Amino acid sequence: MADLSYLDAVILGVVEGLTEYLPVSSTGHLTITEKLLGLEVSDPAVTAYTAVIQLGAIAATLLYFFRDILRFALAWVRGLATAEGRKDPDYSLAWAVVIGSIPVGLVGFLGRDLISGALRSLWVVAAALLLWSVVMVLAERIYAGYEARGQLRGEHSVRPVDGVVIGLIQCFSLIPGVSRSGATISAGIARGIDRVTATRLSFFLAIPALTAAGLFQAVEEKDGLSALGVGPVLVGLVVAFVVAYASIAWLLRFVASNTLMPFVWYRVVLGVLLAGVLAGGVITAT
Repeated sequence: MADLSYLDAVILGVVEGLTEYLPVSSTGHLTITEKLLGLEVSDPAVTAYTAVIQLGAIAATLLYFFRDILRFALAWVRGLATAEGRKDPDYSLAWAVVIGSIPVGLVGFLGRDLISGALRSLWVVAAALLLWSVVMVLAERIYAGYEARGQLRGEHSVRPVDGVVIGLIQCFSLIPGVSRSGATISAGIARGIDRVTATRLSFFLAIPALTAAGLFQAVEEKDGLSALGVGPVLVGLVVAFVVAYASIAWLLRFVASNTLMPFVWYRVVLGVLLAGVLAGGVITAT
């Protein structure tokens, strides 16, 4: 395994922070970047590093949405305790997040060897970038129908069943190149949830999923992470935090008045380019 320098850590932190919440696949971009930096993408320590620096992005989410998260948590507790509390729309949304977080946790744990092994191929990333772009286009068309009929739903109409559907779709994001936010936002808008609400819900669903993944990998690969060095790991976390915070603010403003199509075109171009350099032998897939 190549040593992880501080420059590598900064670069990976920037890539993680920029791509974690944009629907372009952070895992796919990190895999490509690691390959270009000369790191062994199949090395357990490198795989763990990519999961651990996600905690920096999660910390940014917790800070950015602290008041909302506190509100939902209190509403959930009140709803569990009283019938009156169960009438609060925040109680329903909190359940949507709780339920929606379960499938990806189970699938991620059961399929962890496949996810960190065979799926860590740039051919997989290229195919997923292209194929999930089709899903995003279909989601946009379904959304347009809801919008034309005036049937879009806001945050107060999010139900636990939305959490179930979006949570199941989120499982596809375990495939590098699909994008967790791309999967959850697409699922949300395809159910008629307005773009901003679907994006916010995607952020909330990220917290338990990415926190669990990062902590699990940190514990399981603690020896490998130690070999990479505490300094580079901390640098990656801090950089990912700062960049992710800015990305969250930008994305919420962007989706308020734009479709996902710019991201779709970016994914298609990147997928085609990646497939081309792989086919040409410029870089290897693993």
